[in-house]
Amino acid sequence: MFPSTLAFIEHLRSERNASPHTLRSYTSDLASFGEYLGENTAAAIDPVSVDSKKLRAYVAWLNREGLSPGTIARRLASLRSFYKFLRQRSLVASDPALGLRNPRQATRLPRHLSVDEVIRLLESVNGTEPAEIRDRAMFETLYGGGLRVSELVGLNLNDLDKGQMLLRVRGKGRRERLSPIGEEATGWIERWLQVRRPCTVSETAIFLNRFGNRLTARSVARQLEEYGRLAGLKEPLNPHALRHSFATHLLDHGADLRSLQELLGHRRLTTTQIYTHVTRERLLEVFKVSHPRA
Repeated sequence: MFPSTLAFIEHLRSERNASPHTLRSYTSDLASFGEYLGENTAAAIDPVSVDSKKLRAYVAWLNREGLSPGTIARRLASLRSFYKFLRQRSLVASDPALGLRNPRQATRLPRHLSVDEVIRLLESVNGTEPAEIRDRAMFETLYGGGLRVSELVGLNLNDLDKGQMLLRVRGKGRRERLSPIGEEATGWIERWLQVRRPCTVSETAIFLNRFGNRLTARSVARQLEEYGRLAGLKEPLNPHALRHSFATHLLDHGADLRSLQELLGHRRLTTTQIYTHVTRERLLEVFKVSHPRA
């Protein structure tokens, strides 16, 4: 990687406090851009010397390679951040990424479960073994607080306030928020903590695997998919579906968008607004089924 790229990644790590996942994404996107420059120019070009014409050629190449609109948009977002950094450091005279436009993307409504499906899923986890108690506690917490799976596995023992039924959650960009989780989730976490067996006294994670170490997001996803099958749900289930269900059910029962934004930990309200489309779709379905003149 070129010095300018390395300086940008270090800026994200030390000054922006970016998460390891974010650092990997930016590093991968900029490395791919560097590979493109090396393969499509006569000599290796430092990204500092790239102009808007070369960037447009790169976007055209990404389209020819058949990348999805979402992947292309993410790579362009990485380049915009990179060149903004270079411009702020006076390493480039002008920003060649200013005129780049994201490809048009089809609006994808997040998948969510009905209230009955959520209850069926949760009640299907009814064993008394430690792993089953842990799984019920995890799923109740994902749905009760609308957490991302990365936030769930990142929880530590001192993040739980049982009296107030609150969790201190570290979200994207390591932004912290307090998340109410309700009586059911709190009760199941308490049951889990009674049988929790860490591998060492220094292990602080709430949710552990069978070896007593912090659980991974992938393990949670596997467990949830398995229980989804056992509960008779039609499509494969992933942890984000419980977060989407949390948001949709709150809106359906009168929550306002600003409050939902805070509960989900979204930085921008526009991110939260996609759930209004979900609710609108549900209302249209009810209207078509129920209204005599629909």
